[in-house]
Amino acid sequence: MTTKNPAIPDAYAALRHPEFRAYIAASTIHNIALLLQEVVIAYELYKITRNPLALGFTGLAAAIPFISLSLFGGHIADRLSKRTIILWTVVLVTLSTAGLYVCVIAAESNRLSSDALVAMFYFVIFFIGLCRAFRAPAVSSLRAFLVPPSLYENATKWSTSSWQIASVVGPALSGFSYLAFGLSGTLLFVIALLAISWYLFGRIGDKPVPPDPNEHSVLSSVMEGVRFAYRTKIIFYSISLDMLSVLFGGVVAILPIYAEDILHVGAGGLGILRAAPSAGAIVTVIALARFSVVKNPWRNLLIATTGFGIWTLIFAVSPWMVLSVLALFMSGAFDSISIIIRQTVLQLMTPDNMRGRVMAVSGIFVSSSNELGAFESGFAARLMGTVPSAVFGAVTTLVIVAVVFSRSKELLKVQPTPELP
Repeated sequence: MTTKNPAIPDAYAALRHPEFRAYIAASTIHNIALLLQEVVIAYELYKITRNPLALGFTGLAAAIPFISLSLFGGHIADRLSKRTIILWTVVLVTLSTAGLYVCVIAAESNRLSSDALVAMFYFVIFFIGLCRAFRAPAVSSLRAFLVPPSLYENATKWSTSSWQIASVVGPALSGFSYLAFGLSGTLLFVIALLAISWYLFGRIGDKPVPPDPNEHSVLSSVMEGVRFAYRTKIIFYSISLDMLSVLFGGVVAILPIYAEDILHVGAGGLGILRAAPSAGAIVTVIALARFSVVKNPWRNLLIATTGFGIWTLIFAVSPWMVLSVLALFMSGAFDSISIIIRQTVLQLMTPDNMRGRVMAVSGIFVSSSNELGAFESGFAARLMGTVPSAVFGAVTTLVIVAVVFSRSKELLKVQPTPELP
């Protein structure tokens, strides 16, 4: 008879909880669907407009509703059933995709102009951003109720892995699906995936809403979450660093330009470029499955963000597809480490009755970096040129890391998980 060595952490501990498995499966499939749709819309937009700013506006269209309503969405997630919120938002996103499918069919038969189709693209992106303002806080805060606190870091690693798997599979499928079935066929596939994710989310039992010891108006409730995130300095600095580094250093929005005009690899190559950062993240998360990166969180976060900036700079100047894929792969590897640290710290240091609101604050910072970063990338590419704008963003990221480090050295001593060996 053999016994398990207690010194070796169980890398699959969180997955041994059935509801967490359903959560991971549903989230993965849902994200694959949305990323697949995002990539083909961006590619079609660029084909129609040939304008980098058109790609930037996709980020703005997604960010405006999300940032405007996310704090209210966090308040709702702390007051109502998280499961119900998630199921309804998935239904609404599915209906919006079905509406886009009808418009694409009309455009393919010349019954809808290309300008009208472009307008519909932006409307669907806006509507999905609106739904995400309510879904994201509910999904993020639900995870903490599916596993015990001792498994938060392990659950965060698997959640990060699921997102990165989706970020590989979605873009990879997008290129091949677009080439094989066109935009309309790809949207039908997206609708099917969304339906599957709705079913899987429905398999998670409803969780009790944690009582709030104080009665709050909506505004004071929202501000309580904001104040908590600001007062907890490692939370505030970690989400701020993530926001600023990806806001300036992110290159995802301009990858269609690299694929078409710089690397000359087309839709299939775009799928590979989009998948490369997530492939790097998956490999990294698997490698870290039995190790903790939260023992020295601030030091590790600064190192990871620096690595992200360096490899983004290499991608920006690379004229070769192989080097470009490697650079994106490594940028994703370093970015995944920062995600694990940030999300674990958030889960460990946030009270149950404030999870929705604090996750909403974090979500606004992340959305600012991703969606507003997409607008910044498109605008800068139009203003300076694609390669100079990417170089500028990567260098700015490295400068930001240096400035933040100089102002936050006291956080090097913070240990949010003292129970870790």
